[in-house]
Amino acid sequence: MIASDGVALELLKKEFPDITSFELPSYHIKYSKKGTFFRLQLLKDSPKMLRAISAERKAVKKIIESHDIGGLISDNRFGVYHKKIPCVFITHQLRVLSGSTTWLSSRMHQKIISQYDECWVPDAVGSPNLSGKLGHVSIPNITIKYMGPLSRFTKKELEMRNDIMVLLSGPEPQRSLLEEKLFSEFKFFDGKVLFVKGIVENEQKTVQNGSMTVCNYLVGKDLETALNESQLIVSRSGYTTIMDLAKLGKKAFFIPTPGQFEQEYLANRLMEDGLVPSCKQSDFTIEKLKEASNYGGLEAFDFQFNSKRLFQLFKSE
Repeated sequence: MIASDGVALELLKKEFPDITSFELPSYHIKYSKKGTFFRLQLLKDSPKMLRAISAERKAVKKIIESHDIGGLISDNRFGVYHKKIPCVFITHQLRVLSGSTTWLSSRMHQKIISQYDECWVPDAVGSPNLSGKLGHVSIPNITIKYMGPLSRFTKKELEMRNDIMVLLSGPEPQRSLLEEKLFSEFKFFDGKVLFVKGIVENEQKTVQNGSMTVCNYLVGKDLETALNESQLIVSRSGYTTIMDLAKLGKKAFFIPTPGQFEQEYLANRLMEDGLVPSCKQSDFTIEKLKEASNYGGLEAFDFQFNSKRLFQLFKSE
């Protein structure tokens, strides 16, 4: 069974239409228009978030009792927990970057993780890896298991139909701000562009605008095919996106969400390693995409996913 809220829930329903789903209380986290106010906005929203976590725990308790659930896996949802059944927390952020308060945000996150039976990190345990210092921390009293990078996609040798694929995602208002900037810049691009806005609606819509194809969203096999058929991916440097593009062996250009220390760190790390160029949202121009030819691109590395070892926690007597 799947439980989530908002856009994430709608996306999961479209990806897994045959699986029972539940709606959880939303955290209603808002992002400021200026990245410099990111921490201030999170601090302002913290009371609301704590109330949402409490409501989430109550909702989860009801679901467990009414559906006889024997185990929980929380993908970074703090309220998806119950002390009477095995619970796992999935995160690549054992260390939470927040500038000068990194020590505090990391300590608070680790305290939340410590109540779970295990923490699963979607990355390789050693080097090479994708999360760097985010996902490689030794924490007393927390059982950490490395799952290897996760992706639902498969690399396929397909004809390149798109010179550029723009893949937008993330919270407002930054998603819309980047969309507006990229639309303005790509007016001057001569090649073929597939522009995925990342707006999940009841119906999938596609509009042709000259050499640019604009979709409100793509999921499943359609998204997998589009990524495989695109020469260069322009997107945020979110960790899930990085794992997907590594699995597909894609070249990319990253524009981290302003004020998100994690995305900024990942983008800078990949640029320093000569894999993917990136820049600030305010600095982006179409000319910067030429830098991608000087970078190696992302590649998957060999990691054997051992589901039997991971799910041993849920094995009943």
